[in-house]
Amino acid sequence: MEVRVVSKSKNELKIEIVGEDHTFCNLLQNVLLEDKNVEMAGYDQPHPLIRSSIVYVRTKREASPEKVLLSALSSIQELNKEFNEKFAKAVEPA
Repeated sequence: MEVRVVSKSKNELKIEIVGEDHTFCNLLQNVLLEDKNVEMAGYDQPHPLIRSSIVYVRTKREASPEKVLLSALSSIQELNKEFNEKFAKAVEPA
């Protein structure tokens, strides 16, 4: 995976994530939209055969889009950890 900043301003950030598609970007978008500091979040996959997506984030007031994105990624890591623990417990022999 490679991440490139396409554009950024005080309250907006647009990044390209090379090597990711709807699976990751949809999760990221949903977690971003749960943040009260996010005004808008979305993504676009410009070509269906190329695994590269553009992620957009616009924040409210003085919130930094970079910090909001890092917080969302941290939340995703926690969700993944919780899922792994519950799955391991569910499939362990009785």
